[in-house]
Amino acid sequence: MKEYKVISWEMRLSKNNERLEETLNQHAMSGWNVIHISENTMRIVFERQKNR
Repeated sequence: MKEYKVISWEMRLSKNNERLEETLNQHAMSGWNVIHISENTMRIVFERQKNR
């Protein structure tokens, strides 16, 4: 079974790429995989196996 997580991304004036990379890497270390990034709503959808 899979579980999903949605986070809202906040654009700021500086270091957006670095902050995004750090956020993605932190979630990846917890087993989350990005399945969708929405530019219009600034949301990132992750998925992982629930019974890891």
